[in-house]
Order: sequence, then structure tokens, then C-alpha cells
Amino acid sequence: MEALNEFCRSEIHALRQEGRYREFCTLERQGRRFPFATIALDGQAREVVVWSSNDYLAMGSGDTAVAAGITALETHGVGAGGTRNISGTTRYHVDLERELAALHRKEAALLFGSGYIANVSALSCILGTFGGAWHVFSDEKNHASMIAGMRRSRSARRSIFRHNDLAHLKELLGTAPEGVRKLIAFESVYSMDGDFAPIREIIGLAREFGAITYLDEVHAVGLYGDEGGGLAQREGVEQDIDIIQGTLAKGFGAQGGYVASSASFIDYVRSYASDFIFTTAIAPPIAAAALSSVRFLRSADGVRLRARHQERAQHVRTLLRDAGLPVMPTATHIVPVRVGDADRCRAVAWHMLAEENIYVTPINYPTVPRGSEIIRITPTPAHTDEMASHLAGALQRAFGMNA
Repeated sequence: MEALNEFCRSEIHALRQEGRYREFCTLERQGRRFPFATIALDGQAREVVVWSSNDYLAMGSGDTAVAAGITALETHGVGAGGTRNISGTTRYHVDLERELAALHRKEAALLFGSGYIANVSALSCILGTFGGAWHVFSDEKNHASMIAGMRRSRSARRSIFRHNDLAHLKELLGTAPEGVRKLIAFESVYSMDGDFAPIREIIGLAREFGAITYLDEVHAVGLYGDEGGGLAQREGVEQDIDIIQGTLAKGFGAQGGYVASSASFIDYVRSYASDFIFTTAIAPPIAAAALSSVRFLRSADGVRLRARHQERAQHVRTLLRDAGLPVMPTATHIVPVRVGDADRCRAVAWHMLAEENIYVTPINYPTVPRGSEIIRITPTPAHTDEMASHLAGALQRAFGMNA
């Protein structure tokens, strides 16, 4: 064991030397007062404003989800009590799967413990257990969970196309041998660069080459489309996507992941995916909160909240640009500010927390390539003009002090 401990200490030391050792910040979200949170700093409790969160619409602390979760908690208790096969299926799970299928105009949906597990399970089921030789075409910036799902298959060939590069994707598709099954895996919104995928064009290439489309919508569900179905819904092409994967932990403000597709495919994954079969179901209060959130965001109230969210993101982006900060050009709700150095990125984030009472996350390798470090800003409908102005001034000071 001592040899293992020594190896671990050595590797952690190397991470520290490189400036990318990750320290978790213990934040106590202030319930209905989000984006305010409390943090213990220098032995004292301090109130901060959170500007880095994947609870994009602040639904996690909203009345709708909280009330539904409390009701389910008082009725059913905390945990699910088992896997879906044993005793972990409640009416909340069944209704939520039906709601998600309807949201994406699909025949069926299946819940997982997280979006990560959903990707790993669905992709490994397609490539590893479904018959025939497979060739998967993956965007170079796909999430680690998608890559893990693809790598589970020992037989499937993988080709990685340059990010959002349609010409490169077409070139690679043309190299697939005759008769091989093809799958194009991509995301709708890339969470670090904050850009959209050319979803219509990728669908066109899939049709031309007879490929299945697998779309990760985790950073788009709840946020785009008439009912919050994501980018495919906004573009009017959700029925042209074969398999949609999403999360309940971001726009919907809860926890868990899911896959939506044909009834046959969903039943196949339900029956063969070990990650699903042997994992305890998500807790009934979480399923109830997610169900209420999905229903809310499919309503007229959801339309108004999405409009407010987009306005907030654009307002913050404009303020930061006007302040002369290196904001990366994006059209999404994510506002990345380029730093380009791991040590400096951490120093900027620390200044924001210690001196400005603002919590932002420094993003470094392996989440982004070395030399591409960013501060990732995610405005929500709950962020005010005053908060945004403070953010812009604080970032100016932090960048100036850590030039």
C-alpha cells in the first residue's frame, strides 16, 4: 500500500506544479435566494454571488420543483429502495419518462442516474451489443461520457472529425467500408466553447451516408425550443434525430439523465444495459421535482423564462466585451472568458472569490486543452443588472491584477 500511496502523492504533486489541482469549494446555496450562496472563508461565513452553475434557469431552487419534491419526500420517503426492477419504479419515474418522450416527440424514454451514465449505457449498447460492424464518427469536442461509451466497444471503429467541420465529417464518412453500420455522435451545445452544432447539416450528411444520429442535448434541454426540447426542437428537426440524450441536472434543475428514441431501442437498452439494470433508481423526490420542472418549462411560463435567460446572457456578454475582457464569441447562454494559463486562471478565480464575493469556476485541462483555460460564466434569469455590473468591474480588476 505504501508504494501506491507514494505514487498517488507524486501524481498529485505534479498536478499542483502544473497549476491544475482541483480544490472543491463548499457552497451553501441559499434556497429561494439563488444565485446567493454562503461560503466559509478564513473561518468566517461570507455571502457570495454564484456565476458558475449548470442550474441554468435557477429551477433547482424554484417553487415548482421544490414543492413537488417536498410532497414526494413526505409521501414516499427519501430513496427509491432499489433498482427499477426490484422496487425502484414509482409513478413519478413512469410519468417522467412519458413526459420526456413527449417533449422530444419520441416513442419512449429511459431514466438513468446521471447524464454520464445515460451516454455510456446507450452508446455501448449500440456499438458493443447490437449486431454487425460499426464505424462511429465523433466530434473532437464530445463529452468524456460519450467517449467512454464508444470505447467500451472493442470492435467498433472510431473516427474523430474536427469540431463542427462538416467537410471533414463528410470526408471521413466516405472512408467507411461498404456494409458497415455508421453512427454520428455529437452535441448540440458545447459547454466550454459555448457554440452550437450545425445540426441540420449533420442530419443531411447522415441521410446521405445512411448513418444513425446520436445527439447529446444536455446543455440545451429546457433552454431552447418552443417547449424546452433543446436545439433539435428549436431547429424543427427533433424527429430527424434517431437518439436524443439529455439530463435533468442542468436546465431542469434536478438530477439524473435520460435517453429518448424509438420504443424498440429504449426497451433494448432497458433490457441489456448493465449500468441501468444494476443501479438504484433515482430518488422519488428527485423524479417528482424533475417531472414538475419539465412540465413547467413546456408551458407558457417556460417560454417567458427562456426569453429572460437569453436576454440575461446577452446582457452579460455585452457588458464584459465593453469592459475590454477577452470574451469568446458565442451565440449560446454560456459566456466563456479566455485566460489561457492554468495558474493565472486559478488566480483570477481566487481574486473574484476572496476580494469581490463572486464565485466563478476556473476551467483547465483535461476539461479544455492546455493553453485554452477559461473562466466560464453562466448567467441565469435570477442575475440582476446590478450583479452583472459588479461582475464586469470585478473581472476587470482581477485580470489587471493577474496580467
